[in-house]
Amino acid sequence: MPHLSYLMTNLNYWWKKSTILLLLIAMFFSTSVAGWTPASNAALPAGNAITDGKALLRYSLPIDNQAVRDLQANLEDIATQLRANRRWGAISKDISQASRVLTSRHDELLKSIPDEQKPQAEALIDELQAGINDLRQAADSKDKEQVWIGRAKVLNLVSTLEELMVQGFPYEVPAEYSDLPQLKGRATVEMETNKGNLTVVVDGYSAPVTAGNFVDLVQRGFYDGLEFIRAEDSYVLQTGDPPGPEQGFIDPKTGKYRSIPLEVLVKGDPVPTYGITLEQAGRYREEPVLPFSAYGAVAMARPEFDNNGGSSQFFFFLFEPELTPAGRNLLDGRYAVFGYLTEGKEVLEQLKEGDKIISAKVIRGAENLVQPQ
Repeated sequence: MPHLSYLMTNLNYWWKKSTILLLLIAMFFSTSVAGWTPASNAALPAGNAITDGKALLRYSLPIDNQAVRDLQANLEDIATQLRANRRWGAISKDISQASRVLTSRHDELLKSIPDEQKPQAEALIDELQAGINDLRQAADSKDKEQVWIGRAKVLNLVSTLEELMVQGFPYEVPAEYSDLPQLKGRATVEMETNKGNLTVVVDGYSAPVTAGNFVDLVQRGFYDGLEFIRAEDSYVLQTGDPPGPEQGFIDPKTGKYRSIPLEVLVKGDPVPTYGITLEQAGRYREEPVLPFSAYGAVAMARPEFDNNGGSSQFFFFLFEPELTPAGRNLLDGRYAVFGYLTEGKEVLEQLKEGDKIISAKVIRGAENLVQPQ
């Protein structure tokens, strides 16, 4: 292990060593936050957290179209109903409401689509209506497996429709980071490991510097052959430590360690917060756009006491409800999530310390990487 202590050493120590603290945390999770001190409730979001990485990626797109958000919400809710003893009446209601959005709010859906992409959007809406009709038939038959499959299919179409609504990059990254690669959009990275393949979607809309650094390193082949150096069940799986004494990426152009600032976009903010944790900023209850609430969240590792000391090491968050309740963990706002695992959960579950990334490559969105000039 590197001598720098990555990933909240103190928090890990608390979880493993302090029964009293675990009891206090359990009490905290089950009660109102109003009576607790700020240090105890960093980044505590209100309401039920979203635990599906693909859903989080959909919701984090910088678009303003209530019709498509309502369509998505109806389809996302089907999963909740399926897990709650197959509430078929509620599922049928969700499907009917989604269908109504497509028919009665058709023009509203198209309002956010550029004219040159409207034919593609029209075709997607037709596909969505057909998919929802199939979904209704599966629900009428109370075929749980087919409902899951149909829901995933139509939500993939919703994702494509929402991506058509994004018009340009929504803000300017501070000039002080202009010497770092930036991802002005999204990219999909496929990792081949000795246990199987992982697919990660990296979100430059919410973390352009962190995501840009990662995609740049993938394209350089930096991660090819690297081992996973830390694996803790229900906690993290970490990699990105290169061979030799260095603990991050040394830029061949400068001969220096490439440092990446802590970068967290808060819901409702126009730009990310840089170089400071949300706790340090006094924003204890603020919710990041990309939270640690889904299994396989991908985040930048960094030295414990250096917010801007991250470089090449990153980790997968291995969500475990009993230890880190979704949306009520102590990671949000302290470490930067920059993407989510979208395929390969069964592979990630098998990976341990000493396993290896055979290769990593960008399979979509490489054109969104902007190199410093």
